[in-house]
Amino acid sequence: MLRTRRMAWADTPPLTTPLLKFVAEFCFNKSQRLTFDSSSPNGILLFREVSKVVVTYANAVLAMAPPPQQSGQGGGSGTGQGGGGAGAGGGGGGGSAVYDTRYKGIWVCLLALARALSGNYVNFGVFELYGDPALKDALDAALRMVLSVPLADLLAFRKLAKAYFALMEVLAAGHTGVLAAQDSRTFGFIMSSLEAGLKSLDVSISSSCASAVDNLASFYWRHVGAVAAGQPDTVCVGLGGPGSGPPHGAAQMAAHISSAPGLFPELLRSLFEVVLFEEASNQWSLSRPMLALVLICGHHYNEIKAGLIASQPPERQSALSACLGKLMVDVAPNLDPKNKDRFTQNLTVLRHEYRSKN
Repeated sequence: MLRTRRMAWADTPPLTTPLLKFVAEFCFNKSQRLTFDSSSPNGILLFREVSKVVVTYANAVLAMAPPPQQSGQGGGSGTGQGGGGAGAGGGGGGGSAVYDTRYKGIWVCLLALARALSGNYVNFGVFELYGDPALKDALDAALRMVLSVPLADLLAFRKLAKAYFALMEVLAAGHTGVLAAQDSRTFGFIMSSLEAGLKSLDVSISSSCASAVDNLASFYWRHVGAVAAGQPDTVCVGLGGPGSGPPHGAAQMAAHISSAPGLFPELLRSLFEVVLFEEASNQWSLSRPMLALVLICGHHYNEIKAGLIASQPPERQSALSACLGKLMVDVAPNLDPKNKDRFTQNLTVLRHEYRSKN
């Protein structure tokens, strides 16, 4: 019934949005209220229904002609400043129209999918094992909807941004290969959006982006970068165990980075700028992906350091250079948890030392 109503009334948000919100609430495992026996198929059946709703809505809304855009309805700074008028649900004029008719339904779909993926009541390996396309179809539909939204709008409308980045965090943690295996346009959009989200003043958004970047960078280093750096002992084996090939998405991600080698260095530069020069309450979260990025960037890391030093006033440059020189002390070129903690501690000390001198 829900799917039928969604297709028939996709152009009537007052009717469809409450239905989508019901689905998002129904699959939300708040306080672990959704518990099934290990042999129960109910979790799989629930996700399958969520997938059908998301796919149905995506097909319907993407078939609709988008309302006309208005210049100045809210750019990337909307999220960074807490959302502003546009982020709260549309800034009037064309911005309000596109939010009400498209973006509101899209963000609720993304929210529902993020909640279903992180609910801990579905064994997602079952879908591939039995050839069930529910997971793939839902992810494809979500990404098609995301790509239909200009990046400026994605960042300007706060609820849409929070739902999108929450979904990216979940996918990067549990379905990294799916993101890595996307086509170049989609992967590039995801990476660009994550870089923009890292600079957001909304802590939940920047933390979600940092977590997603951490998982994507770690995936690349373990399965691609470590081999290139001549450290095969740090590489994780594929899902089949020792002797198996790299996991799904590793080859595609290597191709993405080969064709756009500046993706990871730009992320590292952005993180350094936020951590060192801005007041962020989630410093620890922002620091977690940085070791993997440093290892991946190799010689680009020295260029990034030089750029950071040059960006400061002359009287501060020597102090920053000395502090950055201590960052990798006692840090090994691997992503072991203790090693990452040591890097984070070094970065925290570096930041306090530099800021105390200026």
